[in-house]
Amino acid sequence: MPDSIIKYNNFYFRYKKNPNYQLENINLEINKNKFILLAGETGSGKTTLIKSMNGLIPQFYAGFYKGNVIVNGKDTVETPISELSTEIGIVFQNPENQLISLDVEHEIAFGLENIGVPKEIMEKRIKECVKVTEIEHLLDKAPFELSGGEQQRVAIASILALEPKVLIMDEPTALLDPYMAQKIINLLKKIQLDQKITIIISEHRLDLIMPFVDEIILINEGKIIEHDLKENVINGNNFDKIHINKPLIYSIARRLKEKNLYKDKIPASIPEAMEFFEKWV
Repeated sequence: MPDSIIKYNNFYFRYKKNPNYQLENINLEINKNKFILLAGETGSGKTTLIKSMNGLIPQFYAGFYKGNVIVNGKDTVETPISELSTEIGIVFQNPENQLISLDVEHEIAFGLENIGVPKEIMEKRIKECVKVTEIEHLLDKAPFELSGGEQQRVAIASILALEPKVLIMDEPTALLDPYMAQKIINLLKKIQLDQKITIIISEHRLDLIMPFVDEIILINEGKIIEHDLKENVINGNNFDKIHINKPLIYSIARRLKEKNLYKDKIPASIPEAMEFFEKWV
């Protein structure tokens, strides 16, 4: 059985009133059970790419497209978004905009009710995803009463209840303080490992996320310029040239390389750098 869960074939997209394509000739294959960083400059097409992964583009956002996107064997143009929601779930930058119910328990149940999940299965799924996201104490609260970190967890739980193959997070730490941001990233990695799903994160705070990443997708001006293992991407020219917030350890190692004071591969995170340098102590 193939490992591919999302496959782009020569995909283009531009919004109706925009003369330029936001996505150009996207050929991309995403495999199962991976933790993937989607990185690019502001306006590079990250969010448009994310919206094309579950059929929002082109079904909900009007525009012009060529090529196709296949999700677990389903064409995102021909398959209803409601059906694709059981394959791919997305939590956008401000989760409060996705929370519509009067309390957290009903919020998690909402998607399950829409796809007709039987009550006994629904109760079991709610119990499981509430435990995973550690929000048992929030079930009776209204979503608008919650902190940003709590809203993120509720949004994640409502997606996990649908048992998707892929969970996509669009800037999940943008509205969080460093402590809550780290907790959310830790939670997402645990979910990926325990449930063996693919998690794709568009994120600017690379110091937080790099220790957990398997692969990196680099996007620039609507084009995928690289998709490879983390180690290969950060040691290549594309990562160096792209204008994003590089991890601190990357910047230090890169500067040392330029001065011929360091010749090994650049580590992606402080834990990886420590592991490397411990060999020499």
